[in-house]
Amino acid sequence: MPLTPAQRSLQARAAAYMLHASVDRAAHTQPARTAFLARFVAAVDPEGVLPEAERRRRAELAKKAYFTRLAFLSSRARMKNDVVVDQRVVGRSIRRVRPGIPPVV
Repeated sequence: MPLTPAQRSLQARAAAYMLHASVDRAAHTQPARTAFLARFVAAVDPEGVLPEAERRRRAELAKKAYFTRLAFLSSRARMKNDVVVDQRVVGRSIRRVRPGIPPVV
């Protein structure tokens, strides 16, 4: 019998807790963080001509710009779900309410 989405989520959460109980979390994710930052380093200095400190500074700023853009796009997407009454935003649409939990008025 297939698992429900809630059961899959619980199963994955338990597996994540077991993983983090057995290894150093920072060391385990270091390769991914290094690869993610390398993406921004390559974007700001594709030829590798900048001094290391300047390359790192620009890469950090490019990363901040990336996450700021994600936040902006997320804000725009949430704005589409706002419910407007008398030119006031009074809450989110019913689609954003969890099943079985009444909306807050």
